[in-house]
Amino acid sequence: MTLAQIPLQTLDGRPTSLADYTGKAVLLVNVASKCGLTPQYTGLEQLQKQYADRGFTVLGVPCNQFGGQEPGSAEEIQEFCSTTYGVSFPLLAKIEVNGADRHPLYQQLTELADAAGEAGDVQWNFEKFLIAPDGSAVARFRPRTTPEDADLLAAIEAQLPA
Repeated sequence: MTLAQIPLQTLDGRPTSLADYTGKAVLLVNVASKCGLTPQYTGLEQLQKQYADRGFTVLGVPCNQFGGQEPGSAEEIQEFCSTTYGVSFPLLAKIEVNGADRHPLYQQLTELADAAGEAGDVQWNFEKFLIAPDGSAVARFRPRTTPEDADLLAAIEAQLPA
């Protein structure tokens, strides 16, 4: 099964998949509302605004596996993201990214190595995976890589279809 074929749900419960983003570069990020890295939402929203008209989107994936830092309901997550950070990019339903109940999306994504050549479990909230317009995972950035990082920006620009 390709990444695009894996069934997902939007934060409000509608079915979706990465196939809905075919032709776009996607930065998929596991997010959390009560994390020390939560201020990265500001930079992620800036990326969304900067590149959306060039065939790009951020896609947030709430996860509560790291220190219980995303405990809220879908409604609470949506309200926090929109009122605190003005998030306009899509958010998916909360899923698990590691362990026995790891979502099939992350079963495939975690096989991708980062710049240091390390694959495996997601380290913490705000780990980033860049998906090319053809639906393939092309780059992985660890949680402390900020949305403003030069290597991340170069990778995004290299994948922009327009």
